[in-house]
Amino acid sequence: MSFRVLYVDDDAAIARLVQKHLGRMGHEVSHAETATIALDLMHGEAFDVVVLDHYLRSGTGHEVLAQMRESRVDLPVVYVTGSNEAQIAIEAIKAGAADYVIKSVSDDFLPLLTSAIEQSVANAQLRAAKAKADEEIRLGKERAEALLAEVNHRVANSLALVASLLRLQISSARSDEVKAELAETQARISAIAGMHRSLYTSDDVSKVELDRYLNRLTAELYNSLHSAEKPVRLLLDADAITLTADKAVSVGMVVTELVTNAFKYAYPQGQGGDIRVQLKRISDEEAMLRVEDDGVGMVPDSAPKGTGLGSRIVKSMAATLGEGLRYLEAERGTIAEVPLRLHSNG
Repeated sequence: MSFRVLYVDDDAAIARLVQKHLGRMGHEVSHAETATIALDLMHGEAFDVVVLDHYLRSGTGHEVLAQMRESRVDLPVVYVTGSNEAQIAIEAIKAGAADYVIKSVSDDFLPLLTSAIEQSVANAQLRAAKAKADEEIRLGKERAEALLAEVNHRVANSLALVASLLRLQISSARSDEVKAELAETQARISAIAGMHRSLYTSDDVSKVELDRYLNRLTAELYNSLHSAEKPVRLLLDADAITLTADKAVSVGMVVTELVTNAFKYAYPQGQGGDIRVQLKRISDEEAMLRVEDDGVGMVPDSAPKGTGLGSRIVKSMAATLGEGLRYLEAERGTIAEVPLRLHSNG
């Protein structure tokens, strides 16, 4: 493979020697005696590598390196110094030179220079290829994220449409039992739709910000479940925690079922109280989800009310999040806890 080399040196004899040697190997060498000429050539022509002598007619190679940085000339530089000037070479490497060669009249100079040039160009090509691959990966990731955001947007809209159809069905249903079952189904669908909305409005389309998600979810649950007959408050206290989409769905379903049950059974008709939803980080690996009320409480090991579908959903979803659902003893009301593993083990 042939290279275009810019040789910067005020020694014309050495320059001709380098031109002949590299020319026999198929490389094209341009010569510049001053820093000004060299920089003009760098800006006007395409080179693969610069060979830069330290002592120039005006200034030094270090100054040329600085000017290359300032003008954003990104070319590998092989620095050439005298035999007793190792510190100068080290400073050049620190300033951005790719390699250095000791200038001498021995037979080793040209082979060493050729090797340094070839190695510097090869390394620069590898860096350029890596940068190109990284950019392609970045663009591919951006396209995939944009596509995923669009998918989540459409899924959320579709689920919202289904929830709206269920609301229409609820309004036309004659049986209170059917209305209640449809309302619970609507709440479950809304919980999943809310998760998808959280995904397409988030900076990271693979993660859900649980505090924001639960804030919207509890607001929707309150709007659909509260009534004048039961003046219940629904309160949320959530730490800033992110989870993957599949786990966020499970959290949303658990909260939906537990809050719905609390609205239905915690407080007798005509009485009010609080339902509290808490999400607290315990450590980097674990958090605790809690739904509690101050109502009539529940009988341990009692059969679930209604169809029992909600209880089965809660137990199934909670099991995917960690240790599963548990109820704590309380002087009054009900306290349900679900530990959350924040990071997957597999």
